[in-house]
Amino acid sequence: MQTEYLKTLVVLGQVGSFSKTATDLSITQSAVSQRIKFLEDYYGRQLVDRGGKVLLLTEAGKLVVSRAEQILLLEAQLANELKQQGEKLRLSICCTPTFGVAFLPHVMERFMLREADTVDLRFMFHSLDQTIKELQENEFDLAVIEHCEEIEVGGFHTVELPRDELVFVSSPSLGLQEREVELERLFQHCLIARKPDCTSRKMLDVNLSRHGHKVEDFKRVVIVDDLRLALETVLSGGGVSFVSRSLAARELETGQLLEHSVPGFEQLRKRSVIVNAERKDDQEVVSFLECISASFPMGQVC
Repeated sequence: MQTEYLKTLVVLGQVGSFSKTATDLSITQSAVSQRIKFLEDYYGRQLVDRGGKVLLLTEAGKLVVSRAEQILLLEAQLANELKQQGEKLRLSICCTPTFGVAFLPHVMERFMLREADTVDLRFMFHSLDQTIKELQENEFDLAVIEHCEEIEVGGFHTVELPRDELVFVSSPSLGLQEREVELERLFQHCLIARKPDCTSRKMLDVNLSRHGHKVEDFKRVVIVDDLRLALETVLSGGGVSFVSRSLAARELETGQLLEHSVPGFEQLRKRSVIVNAERKDDQEVVSFLECISASFPMGQVC
């Protein structure tokens, strides 16, 4: 028998719903029903009481779940022991572009110093929507994302990181010396913007809408998909951009760029690590999370 069937019953017993179980396991509701029916046929007992609004395990179902949890634990331990028999461990990582550009090189440097001889790495940059999709398809073990809304991914554990602050940045050559600036002053310049599906662009669109404006109110709009290219364009005096402060930290500290805030603008978005719940206690995952934590001031990571 495939242990996925036992895991399905365990999750169903926890959430009490075929649809919620399907969401948590990233399978169809029909697949959940088929797996439970297979188990009931296999053991010759009714395992789930379907009579109420919330599905409940029968006494037989509770017995199967108690043993299933032991079987799943043994399977996980066996898989871990086999991985440690001379073969390098593998860790697949994905992140949204801002974290990837601003933090990932330092995180990777720390991690490779710790685990270079024992862990093979695979990592990718993706948009938020693509990252969530591939997490649900088990393409990655963990992801670091910036996001505006709460994110729930079934079967994954979330670690909150310090929030990401977005600011307008400009070259001193544009003459925008004020730290706090009115929108009308910004509208006189070209906007170097991200694509509409990026969270920084979504935040900008929402903020502008609250003030009765839109990106077309800028003198001109240039869409740039590459974060470093966007920053280089601003550095050369090509316009202003609404970006993560962490992305431009070095240029802001050296005075190559100036930062600006607009009264009434929301500037903070969430930043989280989402980890496959089955791997959250693996040594290589714990080590990688520690390397991420080291990138932020002590005490800022939950």
